[in-house]
Amino acid sequence: MTIPRILLVSGSTREASTNTAALRTVAADAGSDFVADRYEGLLDLPAFVPGADPEPPVVEALHRRLAEVDAVLFCTPEYAGMIPGSLKNLLEWTVGNADLSDKPVAYVNVAYEGRGDAAVATLRTVLGYVGAELVEAACGRITVLQSAVGPDGFVADAEARARLNTAARTLAEHAARPAEPATAVRLDT
Repeated sequence: MTIPRILLVSGSTREASTNTAALRTVAADAGSDFVADRYEGLLDLPAFVPGADPEPPVVEALHRRLAEVDAVLFCTPEYAGMIPGSLKNLLEWTVGNADLSDKPVAYVNVAYEGRGDAAVATLRTVLGYVGAELVEAACGRITVLQSAVGPDGFVADAEARARLNTAARTLAEHAARPAEPATAVRLDT
């Protein structure tokens, strides 16, 4: 059995954000049951141009990264009542290549209660549009306050850290399952 690979995508462009700290922590704690790599090219992506031919090299690199992984875990702040434009831009680049179609994905919302709900709603809408397989059991709110992030940039709160790792492991376990065989449908009856 191969070890599942998860790409971690923070919707925040701030290196010191709680969203990025949460994913940095997941990557550090991955252990031997899954491999987690952070996507760090959000700021490098140009504005989405439908039908760009050829696509910019950084976009081609994004396609390759997504093709190499078994699942994607998102963690994003809410800006102006939705996901940040930079994350929406990344997702728009995936539409034409169907990079996320049928790929297991999940999200964690690290904002405190009552915050970030519009970002989650927007992310769910876009992920549905691109045909991603949303793994509900791995999604949820895991509050990470700035005070819970240590000077090393990792989540220091033991409970939040354990819940982040549980979400990532749940996604990895789902991604490791063999695909269900397609059921044949007879049309000539």
